[in-house]
Amino acid sequence: MIPVYRIFLIALLLAAASPIFSQSNDDLPSAPSAVNKPKPGPKPDPAPLPATEQTPPQSAPAAADLSDPRDKNDANAPSSDPNTIRVPVNEVNVVFTVTDKHNRYVKDLSKTDFKVLDDDRPVEEIRSFRRETDLPLQVGLLIDASNSIRERFKFEQESAIEFLNDTIRPRYDKAFVLGFDIAPELTQDFTDSSEKLSQGIRALQPGNATAMYDAVYYACRDKLLKSQQQTSVRRAIVLVSDGNDNASHVTREEAIEMALRANTIIYTISTNFPSGGDSDRYDKVLERIADATGGRAFRPFQLTDVANAFAQIQDDLRSQYALSYHPANFAHDGRYRTIAISAVKKGLKVRSRTGYYAPGE
Repeated sequence: MIPVYRIFLIALLLAAASPIFSQSNDDLPSAPSAVNKPKPGPKPDPAPLPATEQTPPQSAPAAADLSDPRDKNDANAPSSDPNTIRVPVNEVNVVFTVTDKHNRYVKDLSKTDFKVLDDDRPVEEIRSFRRETDLPLQVGLLIDASNSIRERFKFEQESAIEFLNDTIRPRYDKAFVLGFDIAPELTQDFTDSSEKLSQGIRALQPGNATAMYDAVYYACRDKLLKSQQQTSVRRAIVLVSDGNDNASHVTREEAIEMALRANTIIYTISTNFPSGGDSDRYDKVLERIADATGGRAFRPFQLTDVANAFAQIQDDLRSQYALSYHPANFAHDGRYRTIAISAVKKGLKVRSRTGYYAPGE
């Protein structure tokens, strides 16, 4: 028989423990972050920044940090892992295409058919050379959604959908869709799904001003430069716009610089047709962006030519060469260095990026 005092002790213990088991979620305290987090006050209207303190649009919060990408991508930067050994890479990799006088691709050349100048100095040795017709692609489709292209918007959307359907191979290539008016808007992140990409393109709606340089900058730095890949890939942007930028925080040359750092080719498709007047000036802007990155600038004469431009870009991406070399007098000084590749045989035109930025100290 259990003594009475033991029964009394057991009853006291059960009474003390019962609140623990009967406590509901409503009785639990709020998480520390919810308790301690202050309520945000009203945001003041941002004052215009000078050229030296530019920031990308607020609709792309991931692009708000405008610190120099060299600080984050320098091969010599100290690693957080003390066991990591970093070896400076002094090889330059260049992708290029070759066409004949009839603008047909030439795909059967060898490294002895080319001469390479780095910072106006001959390259003594081309260390690797290969024909790249089947590399995985990372493609950014940037479509101008400003009011100036409203009349042509629907056709450009359908042409872009057809291009991605024909170009992006499932489980092999990836693409994303970025529209821009006063700010960039990512409507579809990296995917190999043609259905999702089509939905991303159709989700674009015409807007107001045009921040084209901001869109290029954001796409290169926050999408392509930060993308992870286990093998070599071909990075490219297809930019569909009239070239009339009137709302960007970064300059044209800053956008080009970011494309070079991301090793990204930019193809531009002008929506200025018929041409003439200010349109020619804006087309020159698009040509500058394409030429500096090794891409091509297309100037359709009529709306139906837009689809042909997309088809030519697809051919270009599958008709490339790639070489690497060690430049003479190379230094980790962060300086811009020029690249000039020419074919030994006359009548051939080589198209590549015009330079690169050496890594910093």
